[in-house]
Amino acid sequence: MIGDVTRRLMLLDTASLYFRAYFGVPDSVRAPDGTPVNAVRGLLDFIARLVQDHHPDDLVACMDFDWRPQWRVELIPSYKAHRVAEEVAGGPDEEETPDTLSPQVPVIEAVLDAVGIARVGAVGYEADDVIGTLAGRADGPVDIVTGDRDLYQLVDDRRGVRVLYPLKGVGTLQVVDEALLREKYGVDGAGYADLALLRGDPSDGLPGVPGVGEKTAAKLLAAHGDLAGIMAAAADPASGLTPAQRRRLQEAGPYLAVAPKVVRVASDVPLAPFDTALPKEPRDPMTLEELAARWGLGGSLQRLLTVLAG
Repeated sequence: MIGDVTRRLMLLDTASLYFRAYFGVPDSVRAPDGTPVNAVRGLLDFIARLVQDHHPDDLVACMDFDWRPQWRVELIPSYKAHRVAEEVAGGPDEEETPDTLSPQVPVIEAVLDAVGIARVGAVGYEADDVIGTLAGRADGPVDIVTGDRDLYQLVDDRRGVRVLYPLKGVGTLQVVDEALLREKYGVDGAGYADLALLRGDPSDGLPGVPGVGEKTAAKLLAAHGDLAGIMAAAADPASGLTPAQRRRLQEAGPYLAVAPKVVRVASDVPLAPFDTALPKEPRDPMTLEELAARWGLGGSLQRLLTVLAG
């Protein structure tokens, strides 16, 4: 389990990976009835390759039970707003997903459950928050597999927490540690969230501070330590900030007051007990056999089961 320091924990940002599988595997990969299963089979191949190459003892498929939590939207209404598609006026928020991907998600969930891979989420939280909570609890080394740079904030060399960022499939992964963050962004893991909220992120609907891009944000953090230090400098005419920088930071004060809670992943998500250990054999062989036949999972499922058994 997580408490054993000799064990390596792998945390999957599951939606990030099945999106990549969906766009990386042709939709000509189909079930016997013609339904596309490219995301399902691609994800199974991803997991098999990750287990084979990185040898985790424990693995958790972290899920988005709420990809746009209301508590984040209340703080910054633009948060992921452009991703929302209203199916009917006044209807519930739904994330825009390709219409041949959405039907594959329940299949992915059913297959993971039947295999016995822990699949964990929490109402009112994103997968990032589940990952942040589990990484914070872990005593041993942690590999976070994600195509989302937001999770760079969890990188911590001292605790052995790193991000494996897919560059091409999962066969080519960039290992993100503090040395790479300092080289590329000028910050360590703890400083990445401050850099991200200062520069903003259009893909998440975060406005950032006007006139402050990535390089300027890194320079401000290098000079003043963290967001609190930067805001103290903005309030001090003798701080060395230019008048324009001071004005922009002060004008962005309301945004900067709430952005940390939105951008930083939660570390205290309530999670029911569950078993993180990688299964050697399927938890529910009969259901898995039915799923394999129904959806034509073929070699992808067999490769995963072979790697797990070994």
